[in-house]
Amino acid sequence: MTEEDLIRSLNWFYSLEIEQVDLYKTQARAAGDLYLQQVLTRVAEIEQKHVINLEAELKRRGATPTRLGTIIAPILGIAAGTILNWTSTRTILWANITLEEKAMTDYKGLILKVAEKPLFDLLWSHLIDEDLHTAWFSNKLKELDRLALRS
Repeated sequence: MTEEDLIRSLNWFYSLEIEQVDLYKTQARAAGDLYLQQVLTRVAEIEQKHVINLEAELKRRGATPTRLGTIIAPILGIAAGTILNWTSTRTILWANITLEEKAMTDYKGLILKVAEKPLFDLLWSHLIDEDLHTAWFSNKLKELDRLALRS
């Protein structure tokens, strides 16, 4: 992988993570369930750490984080979060699972191309966080399905 391709990939993740931060913050503000609100807020905090990590990695490589990520990604995250808030909790969880799975797929793809440390370890750390978020959202969705069957 060329350095240019790596910078492009890191900027992709940088933009994606910023979008996730604003998506989850927007969802948290509208969540009626206190536990869901707390989880979404915590997930947004974790995603913000990913943003900080990726920004630092880009700068370490002498690159500037993409302005697309800095300007457009927050708007997309807020817009998506607002639109999803007009739907059901099930739809929100399903959309979050889909987004997290996309991030996981992309992180796995980049990990296979990057062997250098500490970037390799950083990417693995982000992948595991995304996997944990997916697991929580999936479990919450199953819980809602079980409750619906009892009703």
